Amino acid sequence: MALRIWLIVIDLLILLASFCISLLFKPTAKLTEYVQTNIVPLSIFVVIWLVSSFLFGKYQPKGKDFAPFAKRILFSNALSLAVLAMLMFIFYSFAFSRIVVFGTVGFALLFEYIFFGTWFLFKQSHEIFDEPISLKDKPKKDYKLFTATEKPIDEARKKTIKNSIIEELGVDAYQYFNRVLNLGVESTLILSTTTRFNIENQPTNAYNTIINLKRVNDFRRINKFFESVNDKLPIGGLFACRAETKNLRKQRILKKFPPVINLIYYSFDFIVKRVLPKFSLTKGLYFFLTRGENRVITRAELLGRLYSCGFEVLDEEFVDKHLYVVSRKIKLPAYDLEATYGPLIKLKRIGKNGKEIKVYKMRTMHPYAEYLQEYVFEEHKLEEGGKFKDDFRVSTLGRLMRRLWIDELPMITNLLKGDLKIVGVRPLSKQYFSLYTKELQEKRTRFKPGLIPPFYADNPKTLEEIMASEHRYLDAYASHPFWTDFRYFFVAIYSIIFKGYRSS
Repeated sequence: MALRIWLIVIDLLILLASFCISLLFKPTAKLTEYVQTNIVPLSIFVVIWLVSSFLFGKYQPKGKDFAPFAKRILFSNALSLAVLAMLMFIFYSFAFSRIVVFGTVGFALLFEYIFFGTWFLFKQSHEIFDEPISLKDKPKKDYKLFTATEKPIDEARKKTIKNSIIEELGVDAYQYFNRVLNLGVESTLILSTTTRFNIENQPTNAYNTIINLKRVNDFRRINKFFESVNDKLPIGGLFACRAETKNLRKQRILKKFPPVINLIYYSFDFIVKRVLPKFSLTKGLYFFLTRGENRVITRAELLGRLYSCGFEVLDEEFVDKHLYVVSRKIKLPAYDLEATYGPLIKLKRIGKNGKEIKVYKMRTMHPYAEYLQEYVFEEHKLEEGGKFKDDFRVSTLGRLMRRLWIDELPMITNLLKGDLKIVGVRPLSKQYFSLYTKELQEKRTRFKPGLIPPFYADNPKTLEEIMASEHRYLDAYASHPFWTDFRYFFVAIYSIIFKGYRSS
């Protein structure tokens, strides 16, 4: 009901704006005088508009596809125009100008398509997949390490540890740690700190498990902290941490404040905590305002940072409105100096002759998500079209950008540099490239990748179909390069425009 009221209000504002714009085409008409003179016809206009809108269900935008709803908007506005035209013909005193009537309906149709079309895209992006706030279906495991050198602690210390964790985080947190990790041995270090100073002053390889009770959100330099932990653990050592994810933060803010105020507060929080740190010009202002504390972090960013710092994720669980993660050291940190936080990113891809190229794209995934390809594949596998199923790494705005191909515009730079050609197989990451057969891997690296892949010509559903599609294209290209790319280009354009093929 509340949604319907908001849609009615917005639609009436669109109608008013369209009316005012239409009056600009009548230079002799002043807004206030025109409204006062035609207050009765204007009121009738609004009533007709609302009745037509209700008849065609304009304020009940159901379903995921915008096309049927766009037709309802068109029919509703056409009915309003027809009734108004009939009244103008029958009653000469219904003194609206034809320019104003046709202009108002026409501009309103345009603005409604823009507003509702954007709203449907935003709605679709949320319905596809969103960051969860529960992982109830994941199997319960424990990762307690036992070695010949393990020394159990005394009962008094066990009780102290239990009481300290419960006092700081609660019973649920203690039960989780006690289930998945070994709290009762000397090789487990339990800290509650936001600074890596307290990590770096610990002896190296003295502990098999490190648990930090403080939220990752409050670390000023997250990767430096994780790198310090990595340095103190042996290969196979465990690290447990916790964070408040983006969705949990949003949920907390919206519940904390009353309606309207909560949206205003959340909008301000979004700008300060999520927009400012993304740009080099505003990053300094962000740290000045927040000192790096209480930062917003997504599930994908937290897991991606752990992987970039030499850990693999073993377990995730939401406990008391926080995400708890257990990870294992498998290697040294990547020390990636090119990790980006901003809107423009460079992704490592395999090009011609197996050479690594850096492909420019607009960021559609959360920061550090590129480190999670193998983890996402193991957890979710592939869906139709060869994309990762339920890919939580993609942001809401990113899904919109992908549907509109905005994210791929910077790849024109790679085209100009000679790394890519217009038509060709997609440039793939090492992880995705490893899923292909050896034969196709060798065949792929003989040619440059392209901006427009054969996917849009064949619309394959599975990985096997994608590989078969690329085999056909590469074989044809090897024999007739120009004609093959010419044909695939126009077939792809036709499929995109008239068949609605998309790569989400």
